[in-house]
Amino acid sequence: RGRPPDVLAGCSGRFRVMAAPEEDATVKEPLDLIRLSLDEKVYVKMRGERELRGRLHAYDQHLNMILGDVEEVITTVEIDDETYEEIIKTQKRMVPYLFVRGDGIILVSPPLRA
Repeated sequence: RGRPPDVLAGCSGRFRVMAAPEEDATVKEPLDLIRLSLDEKVYVKMRGERELRGRLHAYDQHLNMILGDVEEVITTVEIDDETYEEIIKTQKRMVPYLFVRGDGIILVSPPLRA
């Protein structure tokens, strides 16, 4: 697996892609944790009750991300007009590649490391 073909073409700014093996594996600042998660499956919680799970291909200083093989889960809560009970609905979809804007991200969880 590498970075997706031509997915970064036309993007302005600087995206960080696949880390070189000789790069330092220590975490000194928050984005180091993201850097160490390149080409790994990550969990991303978004505003609007959206959750993403996918392979991190690239990111930038604004936490804009390009994810591949993404599962998106959208949770909605509705109130039944008669019983006033909450009805929780989830929608799932698979997306081959997804550009995620950083200002919508609430949480990024790197893969578990043994």
